[in-house]
Amino acid sequence: MVTNLPVAVLRTHYSLNKGTIIMFESLGEKLQAIFKNLKRKGKLNEKDVDSVLREVRLALLEADVSLPVVKDFTKQVKEKAVGQEIWNSLTPAQLVIKIVKDQLTETMGSTNSKLAFAPNPPTILMLVGLQGSGKTTSVAKLAIHLKKQGKSPLMVAADIYRPAAIHQLEVLGEQLKIPVFSMGDKQDPVNVCAAAIKKAASLACDVILIDTAGRLHIDEELMNELKNIKTRVGPHEILLVVDSMIGQESVNVAKTFEEQIGIDGVILTKMDGDARGGAALSVKSVTGKPIKFVGIGEKTDALEPFFPDRMASRILGMGDVLSLIEKAEATFDAEKVEELEEKIRSQTFNLEDFLQHLQQVKNMGPLDQLVGMIPGLSNIAGASDIKVDEKRFKRLEAIIYSMTPEERKDPEIIRSSRKKRIATGSGNSVAEVNQLLKQFKEVRKMLKHVSDIEKVVKKKGKGKFKLFN
Repeated sequence: MVTNLPVAVLRTHYSLNKGTIIMFESLGEKLQAIFKNLKRKGKLNEKDVDSVLREVRLALLEADVSLPVVKDFTKQVKEKAVGQEIWNSLTPAQLVIKIVKDQLTETMGSTNSKLAFAPNPPTILMLVGLQGSGKTTSVAKLAIHLKKQGKSPLMVAADIYRPAAIHQLEVLGEQLKIPVFSMGDKQDPVNVCAAAIKKAASLACDVILIDTAGRLHIDEELMNELKNIKTRVGPHEILLVVDSMIGQESVNVAKTFEEQIGIDGVILTKMDGDARGGAALSVKSVTGKPIKFVGIGEKTDALEPFFPDRMASRILGMGDVLSLIEKAEATFDAEKVEELEEKIRSQTFNLEDFLQHLQQVKNMGPLDQLVGMIPGLSNIAGASDIKVDEKRFKRLEAIIYSMTPEERKDPEIIRSSRKKRIATGSGNSVAEVNQLLKQFKEVRKMLKHVSDIEKVVKKKGKGKFKLFN
């Protein structure tokens, strides 16, 4: 029950506008349109399936998915569809969509691939990649991710050729309160990494994150240096950082790194700016190595574990509730949420509580991404190209802050004169104040309704019912 409150608020309240670019946006739109047309057919024949697969093939190619991957993908879908005799199915369209979803999941790696930690610390993680891929930033993002899991990371500045990289890592370390090991730009990077291991022991750090040098292109000098570091320190995992914005070239880069030094996984960066997503759909098939994390923004917490099944659901407009819930669990204060739930049950949920909830939802991350996790949103008319208006949050906060404590606790007392005062004080119109009050009533009514359903379900002994599953 706790973690689904933000889903409810997002569903009913926030303003949606056009114009955002999100991961897989183009591919998702095309596939959803294809399957929407498919659902209109009562029965399917083999010709219908072939026609759909031609459209799917074109959509994948336009998303910059590797041609061999596309060919194998459509072949697998066709074989599975024929094998299940979808034309005799009561819901043939749904069955085709399920087959496509399952194949998307398989293509991207089937399951979430976790980091391999050493049985005896420290675990050494070596990050490699081309210059400009976001490697140094990814080291910091991964460090903060591990810190939240209870690990004690040490970041190592081993890129001696780019002094700015050393400084950048040191600044990030200071901001995040994570130690950084550096010996300047005059030492051999192999020696830097070896010394870092000794330093980690003295600091009681259990994970070492090595930021290696990159180049604008793959060359022999780069590969030899990475091989030497690998031989000297024996990393438990080598993670390749790849810029998803370079499209198909990112797959070629991944393939070369795998062949030259061997990699254990991939971190795809700048996924928030790649509307096509072809790299994510190609890299696992081409290299055989899983995508372990994706970078979805510039902030240090904008790194997410990669779940192929969840991503497949999002591509097809099915949402990703599990990720939404996990974000909520990591953000929301448990005690405050329990208090909020009790207020919902007792019908005392007010604007003060609503403001508090708004602020916690904001802390969950970019709202555009949260909206994309809500199942069924893609089926809403006009929602194919949407963006949450972040500025509306500020306007809502300003309106509520302009109210007196009495008004926040009892919105029913807010009449005409009070509305004018609130509108003037917040820099908004009376119409916007009215809209907020109306939407707040709708949210409160809906929350109360679902809470009543929960009570009924519990009385019948059907187990714990969660709000807004």
